[in-house]
Amino acid sequence: MKLLFYAAKNYDKKSFDPVLVKYPEIEIDYIDHELEPMTAKIAVGYDAVCAFVSADVGAATLEVLHECGVKAVLMRCAGFNNVDTEKAKELGMVVKRVPGYSPESVAELAMGLALAVNRRLYKAYNKVRENDYTLKGLRGVNFFGKTAGIVGTGKIGAVMCRICRGFGMRVIAYDVYENPELKDFVEYVTLDELLAQSDLISLHCPLMDSTYHMINIESIKKMKDGVILVNTSRGALVDTKELIEGIRLNKFLGVGLDVYEEETGNVYEDRSDEIMEHSVTARLLAFPNVLITSHQGFYTMEALAAIAETTLDNMMDAKNGVRTGNDIA
Repeated sequence: MKLLFYAAKNYDKKSFDPVLVKYPEIEIDYIDHELEPMTAKIAVGYDAVCAFVSADVGAATLEVLHECGVKAVLMRCAGFNNVDTEKAKELGMVVKRVPGYSPESVAELAMGLALAVNRRLYKAYNKVRENDYTLKGLRGVNFFGKTAGIVGTGKIGAVMCRICRGFGMRVIAYDVYENPELKDFVEYVTLDELLAQSDLISLHCPLMDSTYHMINIESIKKMKDGVILVNTSRGALVDTKELIEGIRLNKFLGVGLDVYEEETGNVYEDRSDEIMEHSVTARLLAFPNVLITSHQGFYTMEALAAIAETTLDNMMDAKNGVRTGNDIA
């Protein structure tokens, strides 16, 4: 069984190769190229391809893969909004993902972003490096006693709820499906109630038609003044242009983003020598209360090991015709 691994980084090889010894039936070839219609042609002779959240797994790509004889697409991530699942079903292709690799890795980064923007840790670090020990611009607030609003209480959101509880926060949540494991300390409310009551809002929901741009200027105006917003889920949950409008209205104490709408061309690439003239990301970075990281929520040793094992399990299941909760097509 041959697997073509797209957009492979050194850390991918280091996490997959040790696990691969337990799967002697699988042979992996790693390539640097991202999966898109043009590069899909390389997959001739492979049983499956492995792609990440930044890949283009739309109808055109799937058509090419199908023509190449590829039977399965293995997403080494939880999100699949970049996959045309209906087209995959039409072509009879299996698509599997890794829904729960390490919820702690993402939730811990979410709280890290919240703490960093609250206490201006990035600014403090740079000030001290320049021998500036003044406290100007570094004042934050206590999280203890404040209200945390968690949007989405699946595996990652549930961990974030527990982290916030550990900080002594009141935890409220919004989700279409309430998590019974959290009922002893989480109060479920409507989205409008969450927006109005929360001092910290953390997004942990999938990107769907119903959640696209759920954070927009209207929802921002419903928030408290001085709120902290964190997004470690999907960039398009937030309307970036309207977020910028909200920042200019001084609505936010801080904004921490591990994902954002323009990330596809940026994620895991070095663009430090480029001038991004029309980039809304560059506009976001101009604000002193905004911190953006490079989609690194998954990037812990434990998460990478779990992603590798689940992905290879998915390939064996695809070969044997076994459907699990990891199937999206």
